[in-house]
Parts: sequence; structure tokens; C-alpha cells
Amino acid sequence: MKILVTNAGSSSLKITCFAAEGLQEVAKGMVERIGQASPALRFSQNGGQVASRPVEAADAGQALRALVACLGEAGLNGADQEEGIVAVGHRVVHGGEEMTRPVLVTPEIKELIARYAALAPLHNPPSLAGIEAAQELFPDAAQVAAFDTAFHASMPERAFIYALPWELYEQDKIRRYGFHGISHGFVFHEAARHLGAEPSGLKAVTCHLGNGCSMAAVNGGAARDTSMGFTPLEGLIMGTRCGDLDPAAVLYLQEQKGLGPAEALELMNHRSGLLALAGIGSGDLRDIEQAAGEGAPRAQLALDAFAYRIKKYIGAYAAALGGLDAVVFTAGIGENSPTVRRLACAGLEFLGLEIDEKLNQEGGEGVREISAPSSRVRLLVIPTNEELAIARQVLRVVRRED
Repeated sequence: MKILVTNAGSSSLKITCFAAEGLQEVAKGMVERIGQASPALRFSQNGGQVASRPVEAADAGQALRALVACLGEAGLNGADQEEGIVAVGHRVVHGGEEMTRPVLVTPEIKELIARYAALAPLHNPPSLAGIEAAQELFPDAAQVAAFDTAFHASMPERAFIYALPWELYEQDKIRRYGFHGISHGFVFHEAARHLGAEPSGLKAVTCHLGNGCSMAAVNGGAARDTSMGFTPLEGLIMGTRCGDLDPAAVLYLQEQKGLGPAEALELMNHRSGLLALAGIGSGDLRDIEQAAGEGAPRAQLALDAFAYRIKKYIGAYAAALGGLDAVVFTAGIGENSPTVRRLACAGLEFLGLEIDEKLNQEGGEGVREISAPSSRVRLLVIPTNEELAIARQVLRVVRRED
């Protein structure tokens, strides 16, 4: 028996196939440039050679069909229950206030996903298309939706509420939701396992740093605050997103620069962040670190500002948690940039947080500790695995443990 996990993005769709017993990964694939010119498919089995080829993929549903065909060619999609896909887990970015845990997909759940597409227009629609395609491809399999916002549902009201007229919360549900929740929850529990600590007694700040970035204050496995807000635009500086910004600046752009709402949103989401600060034509941190090393002053500013925002959130969340046991770095930047980790931790010795620069510079796979022996707060680098986290959630739902 196998579990299939789908992860639909704005222009890509990833799948990972797990053996239901032990959740061993047996295959994975991805279709990129969905709905664009020349979509491309990549697929590998048991960590072997990656096969790639062009494919027709006008939408996420068509992309999933192409990837499932690869599973069939690899003999991983048998017709009987002993060999085939018995459950499909779907990552859904936005589930609003209603979704606090993974659930079996029903017509009501699909309607909810469609309703919250207004708040996640790049992600919820392709997730829904993937769900509907999976229902056609695997009519006898359990379909489970896992929500990125669900992990943050434990935030107290004082942390998620905005100081706007109350009816805007009551009627329009304008509040902080938070995202990357599947990743934050996964690395928190991996940290507890590594430290030999009971999750219920652990206070940690988790830093999901990729092209999109967010941080979470986690106490006992429950999110108490997070940096992203009503949408994934708030919080840290990101690859092309501005992060925290005085809302009056948006009004200025509209009134003084003549930008319409869609234009202002496009500027803040796609033409800001590291891309805008560095001035090198790239928002990729690897390019920015290289340019900064070559003496480009704006690239150095982008790097410093990025790390400074992370440092501020670590300090704020240590205060919100009333103490701190661990800081976890994950995702592409968090796992692979010793420079960002060093800059983000510099000057935080007063919190009992000291980095060991030799350990920080060393690479390696799996969970790595980069704190100095004298550091009271443990510093960890933990590779995230959202697909495995979703597969675990699927098992709990199917076994009715959640």
C-alpha cells in the first residue's frame, strides 16, 4: 500500500510516493512551468536517476495526470489495494479559521478551499485542481487535505488580531493567519527528538528561510505567534516580497505614483525584497552573497537587512515565549547559508545564544547542531520535509487518530 502526497504551487506541482508501512519514500516527481511555455517533468524512483521530459500541463490537474502516469510506468500504481495508492494527501495553503487539523476531503471542504482562494490566489486554486484530478485518478483512495494555516490555529487572539474596526474581523476575517505551518511543525518536533526533550516542555523559534520566509514562536508544539499575516506578504524580507511595511506607504504609492491596487500588490510581491534592495537583478541569496563578497554595497545592505529582520524576530519571540530553548533554521537559505545564520545570531549572547562558527560553516546531512558548548539556547539546522509531514498527517486521518 502506498500514500501519495501532492504539493501544488503557483506554476509547479510536486508529488512524493511513500510506502504506507514505515513511510519510506519510493518515488517523487515534479512538473514545472505549468500553464507556461514548455512545461517540463522530472521523475525519480527510489532515489535513482532522474528522468526528465517535456509534457503537456495547462493546469495542475493535467500535471498530476502526467506524474501519475510515471508512477504507473514504474509499477508503483497497482490496481489492487495491496499495491496501489490507498490515500492521497494534498498540501493546501489557506484553510482560514475553520481548518485546525488535516481532514478528509468532502464537497464542503472543497467549497472552503475555493472560498479562501481570494486570500491565496496563487495556491488554493491549483490545490483544488489537484484534488479534483486525484479524485478522478484514485476514486477509491482516501483524499486528505493538510492546511499550512492549521498549525498556527493555536495562536492566542492577542497575537492574531489586527487593531482594525472589529467588524472587519467578524465579517471579513481580516486577521493574522500564518503560513509554512507544515514546515514549522515538522522541524519543531524534529528538534525535540534531537534534543531528547518532551515537545510539551520545549520553547523554540523556528525560521523557515527560503524564497518565501517566515518565523514562528512555538511553545509545547503550539504556535504562539508567527511573522506572516493575513497573506504571505507580511513579516521577513523575502526574495521578491517586501515583508513588514507601513501601510501608509501603499496609500502613497496609489495616490502619488498612480498605482492601482493590483499594481501595488504586484510591486510588493514580485519587485521588492532582496531583489529590490540588492540591485543586481536577482533576489536569489546565493547571487547576493557572491555580489556582497565582491564589494557590491547594495548587495551587502540586502544581506544585512535580511539578517537583521530575522534577529529582531528572534528577540521578539524569545520575549513572547518567556524564554527560549532552541532556534531552528530550515528551508533553502536556513539550511545552506552559514552567513545568514551567523549574522542573525550575532549580538544575541545576552539571550544565552552563541553560535559555533566552525560548526556553522560545516555542511552535512540531517539534523546539525551549530551552537557553542557555552550556549544555553541550542541552535539547530534541520532539513524540512513537508511531504513526509503530510504523509504522517494522512496516516493519522485514515487511522482516525486525528
